Amino acid sequence: MKLKRIEREFSVCRIPDLSEVDFQDAFCFVGKTDEELSLVCPTEKVPARTLARADGWGMFRIEGVLEFSLVGVLAGISAVLAAHQIGIFAVSTYNTDYILTRQEDYENALSTLEQTGYQIVR
Repeated sequence: MKLKRIEREFSVCRIPDLSEVDFQDAFCFVGKTDEELSLVCPTEKVPARTLARADGWGMFRIEGVLEFSLVGVLAGISAVLAAHQIGIFAVSTYNTDYILTRQEDYENALSTLEQTGYQIVR
């Protein structure tokens, strides 16, 4: 399976509203529930007004379109990284999954996945 590096630093935020979100950027993930409004975006695009934020995330994605019938793709990646004490934050879209790790774990995460058979695309 191919994993593509995304060469930017990301932030995970809680925001009060969508008024300052840059939806024109290539990467912008918004999640809304009855309890919160969350945003994942490049660190340089974080809105001025946040309720909470965590900077310093690296991101990669599973290449290609994942069929909904596929089982265990994210679980496999998560298990490999968990065995090496690397936590993840995952975002799923209609086509694929995006995995974020803390920036200090990012290179180790990709190296570990590569050693276990994943192909890293730069």
